[in-house]
Amino acid sequence: MRKLFLLIAVISLLASCGRGDQGQLVGVQGKKWHPEKPLGMTLIPGGAFIMGKSDDDRVGLNNAPPKTVTVRSFYMDETEITNSEYRQFVNWVRDSVVRMKLAIFAEEMGETPGSGGIGEYAFADTEEENMSVYEKYMYDNYYSMGGYEGRKLNKNVDIIWDTRDYPDEYYAEVMDTMYIPIEEVYNGQRSIDVKHLKFRYSWMDIQEAARAEPGKRAEFIKTEEIAIYPDTTVWIKDFNYSYNEPMHNDYFWHDAYGDYPVVGVSWKQARAFAQWRTLYHNTYRKERGKHNVPAYRLPTEAEWEYAARGGLESASYPWGGPYTKNDRGCFMANFKPLRGDYAADQALYTVEAQSYEPNDYGLYNMAGNVSEWVFSSYDPGSYEYSSSMNPSVNDDANMKKVVRGGSWKDVAYFLQVSSRDYEYADTARSYIGFRTVQDYLGTDVTLNQTR
Repeated sequence: MRKLFLLIAVISLLASCGRGDQGQLVGVQGKKWHPEKPLGMTLIPGGAFIMGKSDDDRVGLNNAPPKTVTVRSFYMDETEITNSEYRQFVNWVRDSVVRMKLAIFAEEMGETPGSGGIGEYAFADTEEENMSVYEKYMYDNYYSMGGYEGRKLNKNVDIIWDTRDYPDEYYAEVMDTMYIPIEEVYNGQRSIDVKHLKFRYSWMDIQEAARAEPGKRAEFIKTEEIAIYPDTTVWIKDFNYSYNEPMHNDYFWHDAYGDYPVVGVSWKQARAFAQWRTLYHNTYRKERGKHNVPAYRLPTEAEWEYAARGGLESASYPWGGPYTKNDRGCFMANFKPLRGDYAADQALYTVEAQSYEPNDYGLYNMAGNVSEWVFSSYDPGSYEYSSSMNPSVNDDANMKKVVRGGSWKDVAYFLQVSSRDYEYADTARSYIGFRTVQDYLGTDVTLNQTR
């Protein structure tokens, strides 16, 4: 009995030494978190500001009464999302759709990687010997029961776009479905049918879940499927009796406009882009064993106005104001100046996203160029009932979403940092774009204290 007691004591001592905590409460030791500034973003230090009109509401909207609010720190895109950046999203969705179609058809035809041709694009779980224990478990318990949701695509083989190099008839048949019908082809150019380019994602309505009675988590998970290609016809539909065909034909896809802000994107498409950007970034980090980063998202109305002010209290514009010209007589933004002379500011339509001088937070074109979607729903009285701490008003039933900043076709009033406007969530315009934000985690950073 004595020997058994001594043995237990020795084991206990060894276990304690192995922990290294000497039996004290030290907390769970996880990975060290090192805040990283996302590429193309700048850190906006949290703080308080007076949100709303600091002078008379000249158009009598009466929907922006001054209110002191506080926002937490966040990262924000230095520029509006450009055509080039949005094309990266479009190309990723296009490639994913093609790979899924190829994998499904390969399975239906019984083709596997060993058979060559379309078989090289079969699902990665087709060959059991190459699956991990977890992948095999998921396949046996979920994926093998029908459907293709969650199946792993084979991304180790390149998609073949040149019709002269198609490996077999099955491959050609799948690719044929991705292009516009032959009868719609003109000028010898058969382009991708953009109706196939849809991005599907799920998200959890945490606000609704937190206020509801305890229930199943699945009740608050929502799935969206969004056609993500910009509506290039906005350049025609927004302007009656106006010749804008060159912008319709070339603005989104031509490299000449790569650094210009993307337009023709609805609020829903802008949200889908933010979801994809999160997925894309975290997939890369997961492969390297790193922490996930906070989700990219659209800014709230309060965050947008706070960032646009650049730390200037009661200013009319991001550069201060009250004038739209500097001391050399040059316009400070791209808008509709004077008596409607679009070219007076040296730009007829949009300008490159990194044009004019940035505000004191390093943000470009927070006034003019393109108006920007924010997450918030438009309600004239929202300032009256919204919280003064990180205010955010978004009602899924309210399709009116706030746009801020004014655009290349707006007069100076709409360039003011406190001016509000709205558009419907499923509507795209030739003068509305967006930029994204990401929450800042870790050591607190405010205007009063930076550590």
